[in-house]
Amino acid sequence: MSTATDPTLRGEVQHLAEYAFHHHLISGYGDGEYSNEYQIVYQGKPRHLSLEQARSFLSELIECA
Repeated sequence: MSTATDPTLRGEVQHLAEYAFHHHLISGYGDGEYSNEYQIVYQGKPRHLSLEQARSFLSELIECA
């Protein structure tokens, strides 16, 4: 079972964020303030999401593009 600080999950989120950024689906991304958080800038607004939420959000965004 994955935990919020699982390096594999963080790597997956990083990969999805890079893909979304390079395809102009998001305008920024990076580690959040807390270890289990990721920041995604979408439509000009930063969103602070758990790693699981970030993976879900980015996967859905990429799928719908």
